[in-house]
Amino acid sequence: MGRTSNLLGVVGLAVADRIESATREILKHSGETPAALVVIGYGLGPSNDELRRILGLSHSGTVRLVDRLVADGLVERRPGSDARTVALYVSKRGKVLRDKILKGRLAAISPLLEPLSAEEEKTLAELLHKLLSSMETTDLQRRTLCRLCDDRVCTDCPIPADFRTVT
Repeated sequence: MGRTSNLLGVVGLAVADRIESATREILKHSGETPAALVVIGYGLGPSNDELRRILGLSHSGTVRLVDRLVADGLVERRPGSDARTVALYVSKRGKVLRDKILKGRLAAISPLLEPLSAEEEKTLAELLHKLLSSMETTDLQRRTLCRLCDDRVCTDCPIPADFRTVT
């Protein structure tokens, strides 16, 4: 099991590095900026605090991140569910870049699967589904794990993340 764990760790880092590189090239920002745009782009109007918890950032870090996204014309602030909150939504320009991020993420990962036959890829998908579905996670942890997921291609999610509420 040690070797398998080690190999899985290396694959995980290779995937993470490819995603980070692809999203940085598209958005010209790194860190949690691409994930913020994806999460906000689900269209459910998260507050700064909800976004902060999903991304695991400090309050001030989230405020700076949202300020940058607003300044770049990618996110809009709108009135929230009560007088104390602001809801976040992607702009038209933000939607275009969000779509590029999601496509770029998949394009960055796909070459790692090219050596596999169709049957091997199917087996890998089944194994990954099994691994993910066996993880004991809270709702917030699932939203954190899925913060860069393209829900248009993951139709049978093993860890469905509900971005409507963040507790």
